[in-house]
Amino acid sequence: QVQLVESGGGLVQAGGSLRLSCAASGSIFPMYTMAWYRQAPGKQRELVATITNGGTTNYANFVEARFTISRDNAKNTVALQMNSLKPEDTAVYTCNASHIYYNRDYWGQGTQVTVSS
Repeated sequence: QVQLVESGGGLVQAGGSLRLSCAASGSIFPMYTMAWYRQAPGKQRELVATITNGGTTNYANFVEARFTISRDNAKNTVALQMNSLKPEDTAVYTCNASHIYYNRDYWGQGTQVTVSS
């Protein structure tokens, strides 16, 4: 029903910025809450940010106001603007769509973010 494809990852220096994008093949509005997760090697996947169909956002504590999640329902995309990146932000970042009614989740393949010190 929903296919997610991430883009925008890459290699940046500490203090730099990246903008990640997630394109959905099916409509994600208004049926899905969207989120970005990340996973570093040897660690569990962790939540970075969420955004509801009403535009309410939440962020993990480690974000510390450096990241902004947004969605464009007309374009069927979700973005994560990341500023002031730190080496500890290095991970595979994955887009997630969670159905608001049913226990149904869709995941993208992920995009690599590497921050050098």
